[in-house]
Amino acid sequence: MSKSVARQALSAAEIEQFGAEIDALRERTLADIGEADARYIRRIHATVRYTELAGRGLLFFGIFPPAWVLGTLLLALSKILENMELGHNVMHGQYDWMNDPRFDGKTYEWDIVGTSDSWRKTHNFKHHTYTNVKGMDDDIGYGLLRLFPEQRWRPFFLGQPLYAVVFALLFQWGVAIQDLRLGAYFAGRISRDELGEQFRPIGRKMRRQLLKDYVFFPLVAGPFFLPVLLGNLVANGLRNLWTFMIIFCGHFTAKVAVFPKSVLKDESRGQWYLRQLLGSSNLRGGRVFHILSGNLSHQIEHHLFPDIPARRYAALSKEIQAICQRYGLHYNTGSLWVQFGQVVWRILRYALPSKPASLEGRSLVSD
Repeated sequence: MSKSVARQALSAAEIEQFGAEIDALRERTLADIGEADARYIRRIHATVRYTELAGRGLLFFGIFPPAWVLGTLLLALSKILENMELGHNVMHGQYDWMNDPRFDGKTYEWDIVGTSDSWRKTHNFKHHTYTNVKGMDDDIGYGLLRLFPEQRWRPFFLGQPLYAVVFALLFQWGVAIQDLRLGAYFAGRISRDELGEQFRPIGRKMRRQLLKDYVFFPLVAGPFFLPVLLGNLVANGLRNLWTFMIIFCGHFTAKVAVFPKSVLKDESRGQWYLRQLLGSSNLRGGRVFHILSGNLSHQIEHHLFPDIPARRYAALSKEIQAICQRYGLHYNTGSLWVQFGQVVWRILRYALPSKPASLEGRSLVSD
């Protein structure tokens, strides 16, 4: 088998063997999970809390520029860690085995305007089950962007370079409304009352977050109301930009594949693993970078093992790369700026008219 030519499909026998190797790696890792993983997530939880306290405390002295800058950065750091390495990973059930209510994936509520229940549905279930399957995975363009040639072009997409910037700045709001059936509402397929019923829990969460960041803490600051308000606004904006960049680099780089619904028919475990591999991309970096990304810099490993503690992905990535090499499969990884440059290229290129590429006949199993 050639190792120089990357493959998009394997024979049925190869897929079965490939799946067995990934399964074996998963079982070995699960058997090793224990107290070291528990200590790690407790430290992350404590870091989130202490950086938030320090950041908010410094913002109360925000009339002094050094205090405002440091306070804003610490608050942004807390929000990034809470979203990426704590909330996202906890909600995948990575720490349910601890039986600690703070890390219960079914009840954790995170610090953004979107609800965790909505995220568990759109992300944990739909995206991770139907990764990059056109018409099934709502994360393909988020209903706003054309990022693959297989998506049909419409004049609306000419403005997507602007939409993408706004989406990045307001990313938590896009996540919040992702599960709302806005397209069905505008098409007249659901009523205003039905849309209102869907929006009700999201609206409550939005109101709570807005009151916390832009009313309660600024009012507590008294005469420093405006510096605290601005610090919260900037911290949320920095978190939005960072999460947008990391998530888009994990899904929309140059060699990421998109699939037809037909791949789901009688899909084996090995085929599911192969689709996760071909539909994801990684980022190279150091330990701090990986923590700040919630280890979504190891997006391939996350899609293969979403319920394994993310701190394990760095070690798993070495074994996954070795497996890919044996089967001649492309392991998509690169630096943040190279991968993000490819994302920007997609946004710009597919804003322009082009005939949609066909998915007909595309398969993970070779003849």
